[in-house]
Amino acid sequence: MLLALSVIAALAVLGESGRVAWRISQSAELARQSEPFQASPTQPVATLLVAGDSTGVGTGASSPAQSLAGLIAIDHPLLQIVNRAKDGAKFADIARQLEALGDQRFDAILVLGGGNDVIRFTGHKALSQAVVRTAQLASTHGKLVVIMPSGNVGNAPFFFPPLSWLMAQRSRQLHRLVRETAADNGALYVNLYKEKAEDPFAQRPVELNASDGLHPSDAGYRVWYSELNAQADFSNRLAARGR
Repeated sequence: MLLALSVIAALAVLGESGRVAWRISQSAELARQSEPFQASPTQPVATLLVAGDSTGVGTGASSPAQSLAGLIAIDHPLLQIVNRAKDGAKFADIARQLEALGDQRFDAILVLGGGNDVIRFTGHKALSQAVVRTAQLASTHGKLVVIMPSGNVGNAPFFFPPLSWLMAQRSRQLHRLVRETAADNGALYVNLYKEKAEDPFAQRPVELNASDGLHPSDAGYRVWYSELNAQADFSNRLAARGR
């Protein structure tokens, strides 16, 4: 079935090659313009590591300050933020970001990723191993670990049926895996997955998606930040770490 869907998706991509090529170029341009937000206050009260993919970098935001890390810094001006996220990173790359930390420890670690594994068809076994490795490493380097996978990639305007259906299926599988792995490793999981009828990114695509139809816009990152606080009580937990 997966092979058949892949063939259908490939034909659909060929039929929409102009639109896809434009969106790919837009996504590449947004990545070139992106810069991970970091903060180094003179006397930090707590430390946060951001690891992940382009959503950790803040690709799609109008400036680093409007990224998720930037929004956190606005509410926590005395928080030191170290950002190791990279555009295009898969969970295996995120694990390597954490491996490179040596003996560094942080009050909190925020992991953002998974979208590239969905889009680039990482196999289930390889993805499972990478997610587990990421969670284990994060738990050794951070007192508080939050893992926040990308939402329902199938709802992104970048994709269209039948490819969008396949992306939605793979997104569900990713979230199930991350949810279970986070629970097994003492991490918090933030659920951004929603079916199309309930997904604000599908209902307000122009407002919440960047020009490539794949990354969040400034408003989109604000929605993510709201979910991070609502589901993981992140701001209050950070504030408690700084006391």
